[in-house]
Amino acid sequence: MLFTDLGLAEGIVRAVTESGYTTPTPIQAQAIPAVLAGGDLLAGAQTGTGKTAGFTLPILHRLATTGVPHASKTGARPIRALVLTPTRELAAQVEESVQTYGKYLNLNSAVIFGGVGINPQIKMLKHGVDILVATPGRLLDHMQQGTVNLTKVEILVLDEADRMLDMGFIKDIRRVLAVLPKTRQNLLFSATFSNEIKALADGLLNSPAMIEVARRNSTVEVIEQKIHPVDRDKKHPMLAHLIKTNNWSQVLVFTRTKHGANKLVEQLEKDGISGMAIHGNKSQSARTRALSEFKDGSLQVLVATDIAARGIDIDQLPHVVNYDLPNVPEDYVHRIGRTGRAGATGEAVSLVCVDELDMLKDIEKLIKRKLVSEVIPGFEPDLNAKPQPIQRRSNDAAGRRPQQGRGNAPAKSAKAPGAKPSGPNGQARSFGGNANARPAAPHRSGGRGR
Repeated sequence: MLFTDLGLAEGIVRAVTESGYTTPTPIQAQAIPAVLAGGDLLAGAQTGTGKTAGFTLPILHRLATTGVPHASKTGARPIRALVLTPTRELAAQVEESVQTYGKYLNLNSAVIFGGVGINPQIKMLKHGVDILVATPGRLLDHMQQGTVNLTKVEILVLDEADRMLDMGFIKDIRRVLAVLPKTRQNLLFSATFSNEIKALADGLLNSPAMIEVARRNSTVEVIEQKIHPVDRDKKHPMLAHLIKTNNWSQVLVFTRTKHGANKLVEQLEKDGISGMAIHGNKSQSARTRALSEFKDGSLQVLVATDIAARGIDIDQLPHVVNYDLPNVPEDYVHRIGRTGRAGATGEAVSLVCVDELDMLKDIEKLIKRKLVSEVIPGFEPDLNAKPQPIQRRSNDAAGRRPQQGRGNAPAKSAKAPGAKPSGPNGQARSFGGNANARPAAPHRSGGRGR
């Protein structure tokens, strides 16, 4: 199947083709016709499957080919499609995808999230936008100030709904749902179908089409996974050793806590290895810079906490390192899914100390396989070491509401990897003139899915 077979408007297909994509990924091939049909959709898709274009392309088509509702009394465009995402960076990536594929359409879009000034967003919303991408908390801020009108929304998307529930956004989501028109199209995307997600879907969706493109919680088979047993105080020297001896040039490293991320960056810098950290305590500009430099290859190591890295989309990312194993086994799957995309090979390495052996067992039980263990010469672990209690939850780990503003939980920034900024404060933009952007998008035939 080709994108030309999906019934999308000519301008959309043209934009997709100009971006170098011809063949849809499985989620796109199934989701696009379902969304075009106008019904509700429940889709199970993990990161790296191309789900963003799976809903942005058909939404663009539907809005561009259906009658435009009457503008407000001020003459501003009404918001016709609303996309809710759990994180700033993911919100920016989604809006960038909308921009890139809608550049030949008479539509416009905007992205709003916390961590930046609200006044430019108020000004932008006053002018009106067709497609609004938002984090729940910042959207509620605008609702409370009366600066956003959602009474004309025709299509609602909940992207990465499982993560939104993990982050405690369910009450915010319900408050948003309460002001939306009763008659609308609802699209729910989730990496996993937990009981909570099923309950949300039952209350939100009306006879939805169901799509699941990957086995629940499955790990990507093309990723080479291994563990390196190591003493807890030797993890940093081992990571530096691995990076230098293997000449790794682009490494995404996961730590359990924000403090651990900052400390590791400082240690790596002393070893002559360039690194930056992204987490909930970092400013938006710092996170944008880190993602941008990591994307273009000028930054060797990006150290992230789980939520801060949610949705990072980087072509040809060869190495993911679990410096600390995650508290939640499912997060291991999300972490390593940043590499090995769309058939390409990748390597996921976990540095495991005696404190984490129970976590390792939980991960292996989840993925239904025993991970290969390889001891690195010179870093042999002390077999008599006793496990010590570890901090089970970071301040921005799953299940905690972000503290730095409303709805500004970390992960896809105002300058998503490979994307041009939407303006420092989430500015609105009309489509056009962004042909060189590299969105989180369709599958490149013979290349990589997004």
